[in-house]
Amino acid sequence: MVDVTRRGALGLVGGAMGLAGCQVLTDGDAQIRYSGTAAFDHGVASGDPQSDRVILWTRVSIDKEGPVVEVIWRVFEDEQLTREVRSGAVRSSLEQDYTVKTDVDGLNPATEYFYTFSIQTDSKIVVSPVGRTKTLAAGGDAPVRAAMVSCTNYPFGLFHTYDAISKLEKLDAVIHLGDYLYEYGVDGYGGKAGAALGRNHEPATEITTLADYRRRHAQYKSEKALQDAHACAPWICTWDDHETADNSYRTGAANHDPKSEGVWSNRKQMAVQAYLEWMPVRDPVASSARSAMWRSFDFGDVASIVCLETRLTGRSKEIDWATEMHEVAQEDVKERVGEVMTRVNDPERTMLGRKQEAWLSETLTESVKTNKSWQVLANQTIMARVNPPDFTKKLSAEDKDLITEPRVKPFIDFSALGLPLNLDAWDGFPAARERLYSASKSAGARLITLTGDTHTAWANNLADKDGESRGVEFGCTSVTSPGFGNYMPSVDKLGELFSEANDEVVWHDPHGNGFTLLEFSSDDVKADFFKVSTIREPDYTLTRVAGFSTQYNGQGTLESF
Repeated sequence: MVDVTRRGALGLVGGAMGLAGCQVLTDGDAQIRYSGTAAFDHGVASGDPQSDRVILWTRVSIDKEGPVVEVIWRVFEDEQLTREVRSGAVRSSLEQDYTVKTDVDGLNPATEYFYTFSIQTDSKIVVSPVGRTKTLAAGGDAPVRAAMVSCTNYPFGLFHTYDAISKLEKLDAVIHLGDYLYEYGVDGYGGKAGAALGRNHEPATEITTLADYRRRHAQYKSEKALQDAHACAPWICTWDDHETADNSYRTGAANHDPKSEGVWSNRKQMAVQAYLEWMPVRDPVASSARSAMWRSFDFGDVASIVCLETRLTGRSKEIDWATEMHEVAQEDVKERVGEVMTRVNDPERTMLGRKQEAWLSETLTESVKTNKSWQVLANQTIMARVNPPDFTKKLSAEDKDLITEPRVKPFIDFSALGLPLNLDAWDGFPAARERLYSASKSAGARLITLTGDTHTAWANNLADKDGESRGVEFGCTSVTSPGFGNYMPSVDKLGELFSEANDEVVWHDPHGNGFTLLEFSSDDVKADFFKVSTIREPDYTLTRVAGFSTQYNGQGTLESF
């Protein structure tokens, strides 16, 4: 367990004793003193680890707007901060929203490190909390332990899931699968819940400008539970849609109106800039689009974790059942469904874009060629084929009457059509999914897909259009965002109904909030699903609700444990 508060105090002592004489500055210049008060109000973070380097992040809060500040970073081999191994300086300004990010190299593989930031003011040295990070193994079969998490909507509740993650022992990484924050204002999704809990979004309006996105990032990172989770291990992050806008794609978003909110590409670039400033991620190379956030991480010979970008660079225009079927007369439903599915099955539709598809094929091939046991996709949306149960037959009249959510009631009749549930997921891009499966098969990959987005938990077997096994999928629930079970609370065994209706769904839990703990070894992959007891009360308990595993020679199928 990483005790951030205690180690923060240690950091203050170490900084006061050692920093005044520190001259190991990356630019060779003298340290800049800040003539005001400063603090590290948003914590520290690390991310994008490699075997010899890691990104370190923080932000300086100062009482003046405009000056350039210089922040010292220090890396230690021990938690007591007595054995310093690397140090340097980074300058930041209003141009970066006073965020600080440095790519620290020269580190040893598979090694735990501790780090601090500090700033020299006229009166004292101000030192950040202490963070723990870890580099990747360069080889070998040491097991890998990672927490998988997604979907945090601030107004819906407290960040107990992050607090629970911060208390896990010796994590190698935290894998965040997107929807780190949400773009809505107080009159949007989550607004009523936020008003009831006293947790409204800042700013109060939907975020569309660079200043807006920066302020929303700052609000989320002001939460101690999230700071503690960032400080406990390096993070591997990929965004989903809400870091920009709901159901975003390359040229637009469902929650973007060009008439009132301007050109989509401008908003997208502002959201991406704020994300790159505020998250512990390595920026894309200069020759790539700033949204080209696909990258991979080799954990020794055990696993390659491959981060996909499925929103802003290659995704085709959204097709949405609610929009397509709105006010369609009953006698025209069959014809409309056929027309929609023709578009859905268009082989030109892409989730990743052709450039990323080629990169993924090469990355999977290289991972297998270099004898990595598992090829793991850090992916945003459900990959398995999922149709809803036929609720017209599965629900009683009383059950139907108890469903009052306006977005859910029309879904009852729709469920009888036997169609894919969510066209925003891979079910809306079947040709692209088959290309991914074909690339995986050609590479000989042992595919593990990690998924967020749905606010519910999944354990799925994956198969291609010919029924051949292509791997398994673990989907995590949310930190706070409500899942399908919140809208159909009267339906007993809702998860079992989904499992019965879909060959690929082994287990589904549409209720609750939490995270998934993953353990990779050369022989198997295990996923433990955890839930917190509440997100509305200050005290909570943590419960393991299920566990599934797949074996290295197990033909890509799941077993519970």
